[in-house]
Amino acid sequence: MRRTAARAGGAAGVPEAPGAAEPAPVPDPAAPAQAPLLPQDHLRTEFPFQLPRGYVDDSGTVHRDGVMRLSTARDELVPLRDVRVQENPAYLSVVLLGRVITRLGTLPMVHDGIVENMFASDLAFLQDFYRQINAEGHTRAAVRCPHCAEHFEVELGGSRLGES
Repeated sequence: MRRTAARAGGAAGVPEAPGAAEPAPVPDPAAPAQAPLLPQDHLRTEFPFQLPRGYVDDSGTVHRDGVMRLSTARDELVPLRDVRVQENPAYLSVVLLGRVITRLGTLPMVHDGIVENMFASDLAFLQDFYRQINAEGHTRAAVRCPHCAEHFEVELGGSRLGES
């Protein structure tokens, strides 16, 4: 059996005039609706920072300005297979930060070896910064005083880096 479809401008089998516009496709009601991407929908994935003291490389150069990217699930899972982390869970933050810091001063590459040689105050700063950017941009919560009803923000203490 042969099927023919009626054309928009005429009967089946009758050619349309040259230059005639194709009919607009009918949207599939089962297809998910896609909203247009608006500027406010843009996700920021990299965040600049400045270390309080700075990393001192082998030549004595101090590197303070850097960039950290948002962490992925893989960033948090891969370090768990690292022998150093398995032997000492406190090493998790060093390995994790070595994965998400994309730039530090003029260093050609940042890795966990760089992070483990940072000053403790810079490591603590980076751990807090990691929590801030990976927890919707901050770790503060709006609260209200139960006595005076005054509204203010408090800094939430988080768990150790890499733990949910």
